[in-house]
Amino acid sequence: MHVHVIFQIMRTTIEMSEVHRAALLRLAAERRQKGFSGLVAEAIDAYLGNLGVGDERVGAQRLRGVLSASDAEELEARTRAVRESWR
Repeated sequence: MHVHVIFQIMRTTIEMSEVHRAALLRLAAERRQKGFSGLVAEAIDAYLGNLGVGDERVGAQRLRGVLSASDAEELEARTRAVRESWR
């Protein structure tokens, strides 16, 4: 079984002070990044991580290789069965 983590990137608008915007632009320039979206994503990940809230898909990917091949096949079959019942 292979675990594929797919993240959908979404555009949104946030409000921030000019001081925050200037600091983010300066830091992005220092990192040779075109914009500061990556910095905002990094900050959100850190904030959620500190709260103990995260993306379960990332945790699932960390478990890759932990199950035996037969256990992984059984889990995949059960997952398929559950997904079929959703349709």
